[in-house]
Formats: sequence, structure tokens, C-alpha cells
Amino acid sequence: MKRIRQRAAIGQIKKQVYNVSMSQLMHNLSERIDRFSEFIGRSLSWLVLALVLLVGYDVTMRYFFLSGSIAIQELEWHLFALIFLLGAAYTLKHDDHVRLDLFYRSRFMSDYRRAWVNLVCTLLFLIPFCILIIKSSWPFVAQAYQFAEGSPDPGGLPYRWVLKAAIPLGFFLLIIQGLSEALKNLCFILDHKSGRSVGQQ
Repeated sequence: MKRIRQRAAIGQIKKQVYNVSMSQLMHNLSERIDRFSEFIGRSLSWLVLALVLLVGYDVTMRYFFLSGSIAIQELEWHLFALIFLLGAAYTLKHDDHVRLDLFYRSRFMSDYRRAWVNLVCTLLFLIPFCILIIKSSWPFVAQAYQFAEGSPDPGGLPYRWVLKAAIPLGFFLLIIQGLSEALKNLCFILDHKSGRSVGQQ
């Protein structure tokens, strides 16, 4: 009987060590992804400044000097598209996306339940949706590259495929950050269960 208890105790210790190592591994991977998304987001912030200056220049030239440029106008929405698409992962990292907080932030939802909601929704909705967008947009990009698509307007910008390539790239970055969020929530769930099981012992 004593040996059985010792084996059970050893097995429990091994299980806890394995859970800690796995949790640490997931935590380290999540931190690296977060640092990458933070770098992308901070780099894109310079595009926001460039967009503001560009719009100011465009408005000044059009209303004060009666001189407009199709290329500049297209560059404005090109920059906006890049900021929006490539900055989605950074926004997800800081939890600044639009969310219906009617139930999520209610007093009936604990942090443990929110972690489950985040994990399930990331795996069942966010990542599959991003994969669908990447798969459906890739021929769109390939066709633009193959035919050297440019602006249909005279004086517009060439290389339209570069802008279209931001669609699959942006959603790929969103998948990576989604995995980070899933790992963080999974670690929280495992730590919560581990703490509760230790408390019960």
C-alpha cells in the first residue's frame, strides 16, 4: 500500500513538472510572437504620420493651388490599407478590437470563463476565418502580379499587386497573434486547474 502511494505521488510530481515545462514553453512562444507583433505595430505607426502629412499636402495643393495628383490620392488609401491590414495583429495583441461586452464583461463571466471563450473563439472562428481569407485572396494577388496590374486611372500608381499582397500577409500576421492569444489563454486555464487541484489536495 505504501509503495502504491509512493508511485502515485511520483506520478503526480512528474505530471506537475511536465505541465510546468509545457506551460513555460507556451508562455515563451507567446512572448516572442507578442514582441514581433509589437515591432510590426510600432513600425506601422510611422505610416500613420506619413499618411497625415500626405493628406495635409494633398488638401493644401488642391484647395490653395488648384493642383491635384491622382498618384497622391491613391497613395493615401494605399497607406491606409496597409495600416489597417498589417496593424490588425497589433490591435489584437492589445485587445483593442471591437467587442460586444454585453456578456463578456458581465459579472457572470469570471476570468476563467473568459479565457475559455477567448480560446474557443480563436480556434473555431478567428484562425479558420483568416485561413479562408488567405486562401481566397491568393489568386487575387497572383493575377495582379501576373498581369502587372496598375491603376486604371491615368497618372495612378503601378504595382497594384503589392497592395493586394497585404491582404494575405495581414491575415497571416493575425493568425500568428491569434495563436499567441490562444496559448496565453490555454496557459491561464491550465494554471487555474493546476492551482485548484493543488488546493483540493
